[in-house]
Amino acid sequence: MIYDKQDFIKTIVSTLTETLAGFEPPMTETMIEEFGKDPYIILISCLLSLRARDVVTVHVCRDLFARVRTPQELLALPLEELEHIIFKTGFYKTKAQVLRTVSQALLDIHSGKVPETKEELMAMKGVGLKTANLVLGHAFDVSAICVDTHVHRISNLLGIITTPNADKTEAALKKVLPKEHWIEWNRLLVMLGQNICTPPTPKCSQCPLQDMCPKIGVKRSR
Repeated sequence: MIYDKQDFIKTIVSTLTETLAGFEPPMTETMIEEFGKDPYIILISCLLSLRARDVVTVHVCRDLFARVRTPQELLALPLEELEHIIFKTGFYKTKAQVLRTVSQALLDIHSGKVPETKEELMAMKGVGLKTANLVLGHAFDVSAICVDTHVHRISNLLGIITTPNADKTEAALKKVLPKEHWIEWNRLLVMLGQNICTPPTPKCSQCPLQDMCPKIGVKRSR
């Protein structure tokens, strides 16, 4: 397949922006719409979303943020009660400890405020690259590429990059993805991955990119 990669990416962004407008937005956007552009809420909701589906996590976040909105309020919540609230996201005991550890670090090191740099975010135990980039992009409008399973899988499926795992994908995408599309790339591919390009058998017949997608690695489709 011979093509200009930059033109290909621009066409993907334009096509998905237009055709996915009617789908539910990613959970982070829902949280911002309902609770405002609060860095703490964005950070905590992302930590809860790890290894969980947005359709589940969004309801858990609503329950949690009806009770707590600050690191102080979360730490004041009894551990058993916190675990009960976030139970449905899975790995609830580990996640509860992470939420408490991160909240304590925010108070001890950052005066209760979420830091605005990748280095400071990732210095907090439990905050990885995906979470740091999502917070930077959505809370502080810092250009960053948030790589989750959808971004990794679909970026490779489209032939834009060739990476063995998500850890390598951010660096690879930075080399080919125009910076103005870094933040929205996650949004668009998450929506595509949740609704159409679903593993292991994507709905290629319904995909707005079907005529241009090389379907790399796709063995079966609908």
